[in-house]
Amino acid sequence: MALRKLLTLSRRPPLLSGRFASTYAVAALANPAADAPSLAKPPVMLYDRLAEAVRSKIKRLDDPDPRFLRYASPHPTLADHTPILAAPETRVITLPSGLRIATESTLASRTATIGVWIDAGSRFETDETNGTAHFLEHMIFKGTESRTVRQLEEEIENMGGHLNAYTSREQTTYYAKVLDKDVPKALEILADILQNSCFDEKRIERERDVILREMEEVEGQTEEVIFDHLHATAFQYTPLGRTILGPAQNIKTITKEHLKNYISTHYTSPRMVISAAGAVKHEDIVDQVKKLFTNLSNDPMTASQLVAKEPAIFTGSEVRIIDDDIPLAQFAVAFSGASWTDPDSIALMVMQSMLGSWNKNTGSGKHMGSELSQRIAINEIAESMMAFNTNYKDTGLFGVYAIAKVSQFSVMYLKYVKY
Repeated sequence: MALRKLLTLSRRPPLLSGRFASTYAVAALANPAADAPSLAKPPVMLYDRLAEAVRSKIKRLDDPDPRFLRYASPHPTLADHTPILAAPETRVITLPSGLRIATESTLASRTATIGVWIDAGSRFETDETNGTAHFLEHMIFKGTESRTVRQLEEEIENMGGHLNAYTSREQTTYYAKVLDKDVPKALEILADILQNSCFDEKRIERERDVILREMEEVEGQTEEVIFDHLHATAFQYTPLGRTILGPAQNIKTITKEHLKNYISTHYTSPRMVISAAGAVKHEDIVDQVKKLFTNLSNDPMTASQLVAKEPAIFTGSEVRIIDDDIPLAQFAVAFSGASWTDPDSIALMVMQSMLGSWNKNTGSGKHMGSELSQRIAINEIAESMMAFNTNYKDTGLFGVYAIAKVSQFSVMYLKYVKY
């Protein structure tokens, strides 16, 4: 009996006085169940309340509202984001003639770019015809059987479009940038100039002078000259060592027959890719190409077969041109790189970004860019530097181009090699 009384007294709440007593009384009246015999709860500390709040948040994260689990889980998991990164999808189709069509549709756009990419450049020329690909690029805009030069220019200008071209060692490209409603017209113009160009003798003579003046301008650009010499010494006695413009003597002797023969030999369906991006529909582009590009040569010879016949062989060598009138030394050092399809080409692209570039005249400061750029800038070793990575079908060039004072030339070279 005495033991039962002691247990009952221990279960009763402690006697409180003043403000705390009234507060407890109100709580007791509001909750009659509190009078039931039960163990008294210990006082809750502030830290315990915070801990309880954190535990409740964690619980909500572990067991979230099912509405948020409709499409995903709150827990991190490995996922393949390739479809997202590859958007918009590139659709490629090959026609029976060998002509390839590639499109990327972004229908929310109001503009589009259409281009014709041809495996034809200075690499596929001979010593006698070197420069023909670039000469042809100039002449292709000088009128067709149905359009004069003026009509061609007015059509492009009236559309508010842009028509251009360029030639490299392995490719020649013609492209147009237009509004979405003018895509069919731009494609028709590209088909016309590539299949029906008229090479007027007077136009050829006039363009010959233009190219010779262009050659003089290029020879005044030291960077262009350096890279031409780099290719000439790295790929000695191979087609890849030729320049894009060709020698002046060839430019003076190129004729209408040379141009027509080059088109029939190299502007063939298996060596062309027609690409379109922006406000285009794949099916529409394919239908238009089938109707417009009908006069192309179907010669089955591909650029890869031509490259296999005359592969580019890298030769470790050097060439030096001394000109005491130039206050700065300019140099390019390169190693044998990777082809477009070589898996190492991606690694070399990353390395190029890591090496970076820097120019004293840009005003970007000495602490921007890669580690190599910062060292060169802080120690004032060079005026500028640039890493480059050039890919070709069977080889490539990877290296750095820099401009430095003569006194710092050797330091710059050793810094790059050590890095």
